[in-house]
Amino acid sequence: MAIEEGKVAPAFTLQDHRGTTRSLAEFKGQDVVVYFYPKDDTPGCTKEACGFRDLWDSFKKQNVVVLGISADGVSSHAGFIEKFDLPFLLLSDPDRKVMTQYAAYGEKMMYGKKTVGVIRSTVWIGADGKVRRHWRKVPKAESHPVAVLAAITAS
Repeated sequence: MAIEEGKVAPAFTLQDHRGTTRSLAEFKGQDVVVYFYPKDDTPGCTKEACGFRDLWDSFKKQNVVVLGISADGVSSHAGFIEKFDLPFLLLSDPDRKVMTQYAAYGEKMMYGKKTVGVIRSTVWIGADGKVRRHWRKVPKAESHPVAVLAAITAS
């Protein structure tokens, strides 16, 4: 299933950083920002996560839930959250099924070479469960959270 703006976002259920099973369905009625990133505690991923953290109050005022998803395990997520005081959920997708559903895993260019891996991307899901916006390839991790918040605020 391809991610298309205006279509219902694919359902998913994953474990959070505490090992608790979380589903997209539990956030029904709220806007949800799902951002996919390659790896906990790496330079670009840390900048992006801290950007969402720094804008957390603004996202909350807009009634927006932020979910970060990577293939890292529960304990890695727990350490990342603790180290950088992240106020939102990080979900573990070790088999990359959700990332694949959301077009966040596959072939990409890295340092001029084709490779297969996580494609840094973000999906904004509206309170009605439909995809409002899909940022297919995030060019600058550090400034991306500002762009996401701007899109939500402008709507």
